[in-house]
Amino acid sequence: MKVTFLGTGTSQGVPVIACQCDVCKSTDSHDRRLRSSVLIEVGGLKIVIDPGPDFRQQMLLHDVRSLDAILLTHEHKDHIAGLDDVRAFNWMTKKPVDVFAEQRVLQAVKNEFAYAFVERPYPGVPKINLKLIDEQAFKINGIEIIPIRGMHMKLPVLGFRIGSFSYLTDFNYIPNASLNKVRGSQVMVINGVRKEPHVSHFSLSEAVEVLQKVNPPRGYITHISHQLGRYAIENPLLPPNIQLAYDGLVVECE
Repeated sequence: MKVTFLGTGTSQGVPVIACQCDVCKSTDSHDRRLRSSVLIEVGGLKIVIDPGPDFRQQMLLHDVRSLDAILLTHEHKDHIAGLDDVRAFNWMTKKPVDVFAEQRVLQAVKNEFAYAFVERPYPGVPKINLKLIDEQAFKINGIEIIPIRGMHMKLPVLGFRIGSFSYLTDFNYIPNASLNKVRGSQVMVINGVRKEPHVSHFSLSEAVEVLQKVNPPRGYITHISHQLGRYAIENPLLPPNIQLAYDGLVVECE
């Protein structure tokens, strides 16, 4: 399995518009972050988790020419805004793209992109097959996907485990039952927005604490804001098996 970090930033990305902080002015490519998303290539499939506002740019940067499925963690705009650009894949492959999410999230997609779901849609709208999931494991062409429940303040969200790879973003609480589902992961990704506490996201120290409970061989922090600090300064301070993810990072696992 090959996992590419398409984006590792928060809803504002990094640099933040008009901000003049040290991180936003950094010339280090590790400090430039598009909205959080990953591309998973496994079993001949290409799966994207969370096509946010930078989806088009991310697909072009990584020369992605086909897409088999999309998994949505939740309905916030920085995780679904790019769905309209699925139409490019529709055009090239001559088929719709399957989008998997909970009922509440599917309804939000219908509301946000209503023009794609009317009885007689305008030519060129994205062709999306909405696929209902819950907390039960499901399969895409034989590849098992295990949803992982967490909370994003008051909003229930889903992470996903595929094989030995687990991806959790926008969590600020994870129950023990969910921790048990990710144990044994070779690679685990979790959000850590900044050093200071945050009302709806794990802080860096909280994310590290969760990773140390699970103790995967490789742990990565994503959904990083400009408030966390510069990569070159902060990354060396983390435990040996934990790193700050960055845009374009590629990891492989079973």
